[in-house]
Amino acid sequence: MKIEHIVEDYGDMLLRICLITLCNKQDAQDAVQETLLRYVEQGQDFRDEEHIKAWLIRVAINICRDMKRFHMRHPQATIYDLQEYYLTENEFGIVEEVMRLPSKLKDVIYLYYIEGYKTMEISHILHLSENVVRKRMQRGREQLKLQYLEGGEL
Repeated sequence: MKIEHIVEDYGDMLLRICLITLCNKQDAQDAVQETLLRYVEQGQDFRDEEHIKAWLIRVAINICRDMKRFHMRHPQATIYDLQEYYLTENEFGIVEEVMRLPSKLKDVIYLYYIEGYKTMEISHILHLSENVVRKRMQRGREQLKLQYLEGGEL
């Protein structure tokens, strides 16, 4: 599949995933570029479009985690940099709360509720068992509920 098609079909999704993970617009853009570069260098044959999409998400998340490890003290942009990528104020408010979750919980909550993946698909993308995905979703929902009860609306 041509890189232009990959960028057109998956670029925005990858950027949103990287923004959620890194909370920094410039780092997220770098992570997306690195993901696309690895796709070009990989030259791997994929079974279908879903396999490509899952591979891109997995690589993007791994790159983001690597970047977080090395840039723990790097000044981060505010979460309001995300606002331009979401259509409604309510949608942004929900994403804002999801960003406050720990990485392990944030990834599964984001992929399930915002990108629309099923738990089985998330387990394949993140290389986790379905039980781990469901448990992280449960914990993420519990933390979001606590945030809601403490701070008001989501």
